[in-house]
Amino acid sequence: MPDLVFKICPASLWAEAQAKGVFAGAPVDHADGFIHFSTAAQARETAARHFAGQADLKLVAVEAAPLGAALKWEPSRGGDLFPHLYAPLPVSAVRWVKDLPLGPDGAHLFPDLA
Repeated sequence: MPDLVFKICPASLWAEAQAKGVFAGAPVDHADGFIHFSTAAQARETAARHFAGQADLKLVAVEAAPLGAALKWEPSRGGDLFPHLYAPLPVSAVRWVKDLPLGPDGAHLFPDLA
């Protein structure tokens, strides 16, 4: 499995997480019972499907290993395995956070995810 998984979230929610030292999830995460993540290969499609046209987003790169057994790989969109975290995300597991701006065509502009 990849070393990094990615969370897309509103900047306001991420600011709250930084202040608390833990990210408990967005409303969709609470509804589903786990924190949704994507791999580098899945992140762009996740943004297009679930965050289309939304500005003021953050892309959070998270180290997978420290999440341990709470990070599960489960089938979702088209049978692909997606990382789902069944615990709050400690901010200490985050490698980096970057803005996820909208480009002129309305699609999000991603940094290099390698």
